[in-house]
Amino acid sequence: MLNSVQWFSAAELASLGLPGLPSTKQGITHRIQMENWCDPENEGKCWRRRNGRGGGFEFTPYVLPTLAQAALVARIQQPVEAEGEAEQRERHELWRAFDKLPEHKKARARKAHRVLMMVEEWVSAKHQQKKLAIAHIAKAEDVGKTTIYRWYRNVRGLNKCDWLPALADNLNGNRKKYANCDEAALEAFKSLWLRPEKPTFEKCFRDLTKMAEEQGWVIPSINTLKRRVKDLPQMVVTMARAGKDAAKQMIPAQERDRTALHALQAVNADGHKWDIFVLWPDGSVARPIMAAWQDLYSNMILSWRIDRSENTDLIQLAFGDMVEKWGIPEHAYLDNGRAFASKRLTGGSKTRFRFKVKENEVNGVMTILGVQTHWTTPYSGQSKPIERSFRDMEENIAKDVRFSGAYVGNNPLAKPENYGSKAIPLNEFLKVISEGIKEHNNRTGRNTLVCGGKKSFFQAFSESMAIHAPRKATSAQRHLWLKAAENVTTNKKDGSIRFMKNRYFADFLHEHLGQPVVVRYDPQDLHADLHVYDAKGSFLGNAPIIERTGFTDTEAATTTARSKRQILKARKQILDAERTMTPQQLADMMPAIPDDEEDSVESKVVRPFRPAPITHGNAAVAIDPDYQEEDDDEEVSTVVKLRQFMREQH
Repeated sequence: MLNSVQWFSAAELASLGLPGLPSTKQGITHRIQMENWCDPENEGKCWRRRNGRGGGFEFTPYVLPTLAQAALVARIQQPVEAEGEAEQRERHELWRAFDKLPEHKKARARKAHRVLMMVEEWVSAKHQQKKLAIAHIAKAEDVGKTTIYRWYRNVRGLNKCDWLPALADNLNGNRKKYANCDEAALEAFKSLWLRPEKPTFEKCFRDLTKMAEEQGWVIPSINTLKRRVKDLPQMVVTMARAGKDAAKQMIPAQERDRTALHALQAVNADGHKWDIFVLWPDGSVARPIMAAWQDLYSNMILSWRIDRSENTDLIQLAFGDMVEKWGIPEHAYLDNGRAFASKRLTGGSKTRFRFKVKENEVNGVMTILGVQTHWTTPYSGQSKPIERSFRDMEENIAKDVRFSGAYVGNNPLAKPENYGSKAIPLNEFLKVISEGIKEHNNRTGRNTLVCGGKKSFFQAFSESMAIHAPRKATSAQRHLWLKAAENVTTNKKDGSIRFMKNRYFADFLHEHLGQPVVVRYDPQDLHADLHVYDAKGSFLGNAPIIERTGFTDTEAATTTARSKRQILKARKQILDAERTMTPQQLADMMPAIPDDEEDSVESKVVRPFRPAPITHGNAAVAIDPDYQEEDDDEEVSTVVKLRQFMREQH
């Protein structure tokens, strides 16, 4: 009920068996007539017409004798609390239904409420009977008295604070009435309509007509079915006919306040394929890929790199440019793609879900630098603010007049008339992109909460950087994001390194002649120094490039000769610093030779005896007696005997 007063019919009062009242319906009806319970002055207060089947009247306990009222109150006293909860619930439903009404029906309800309030005030101020007040107000407001009485019947038993929605409750008109339609036919029509092929109403109705003839269904006109379908929730229709992604667009996107951040506290990155045909140095034509890093606080583009495809080297080098120029961010929001989730970038991060995380996994560059990574929803541009910057660049950079003829459009159906008539050389493309991104960062009047419609992204970033100093990378940390190349061997004569058709050299390479080393380098800047490590990973030093010179360039020859002299001079100084003693000083430190007589030393070398040939051709050579020495007589005799024995054997 809407209040604490309950209404009872004559039969209900008889069944209660209250003291001082008859126990039959006929007895209660006789009491009503005798005591004039249905006095028109008390309509809506003490009695009202019953709306249920059979009609009749209903009465409040105020028409009953005092003893009967006391007994009735005793019976209904316990459920008062529950009745109050039900009253609040019904009041809520009444006002909720009123809010859903169209404005013209609300206006009619307000007019009825105003008229009733005028009647109540007239009765209270003039102390006149209500029927006289109704007659006066009806004439003044040009409203029928019967209408005012009907309005009073609508609000009987209600508190005045709830009269307004009660007066509008019966202004809804008749409920919608539809022509007869079999339930199965309606379900079939909705299933035909709610298909991703997006059939028209006419097509669905023709198919339903064929089904109805086969199944014996009763179907209404196509206009009635259209009204039935329009009662379906619009988001349900969109999901069925346009897909889940289209329905997702009907949900308001989350707006995140980034004013509480500061510069380089959080960054996000993504890859973008430019809608430009570029002529690469090898003669091929293709659309380039850009990897860019953006500051979330200011929306400023911090760094970018260009390559043929989205790969780990591209993203890592762009990350290195950001750290090198601005500092190390605290948080990074990345797309969960294979290139961004590479172990070289995020290895060891506990939030990396693209590849399996192992306990002994080598930490990636971002993990080593202490950057906390967060993965955004794949294929969701709303999750990465940098997507909005890419759209701005496509409009203001890709459509630059210098790219005319090379612009391909943002989809196959949006190709310009001059599609494919030109390809921009890579160097020219990079110059225009660099200029465009610089303008993108410095354009004032940015309509963001941080910029306030006045500042540029760069101004907002610079102001925050002046207050919140970021972490800077050390010289050793700068090597982490460079590409590594193994199996590089130094020259075994001079120690120089020949790499990527260039030569590099530094003095420390003399200590590693012909040895394998590891070099870290920037593949897009091969004229920068190589960072050289030994095979165990220990850093050795930086090796600058040896520039090629012209064959007849005498100035370069002079410079090279001067450099050689300086190197030799430096090594001579090092040699003099290391060799502090002369040979004479070393000789003086040797023990002195004694002056004792020289002992006779028996010869340890025995000269063997080699006699002259005893034959010359087929003739024997005679022995020269003059050649013989006295001590050789015995030996000669033995030899002569040996020769004679050999002849006898032949």
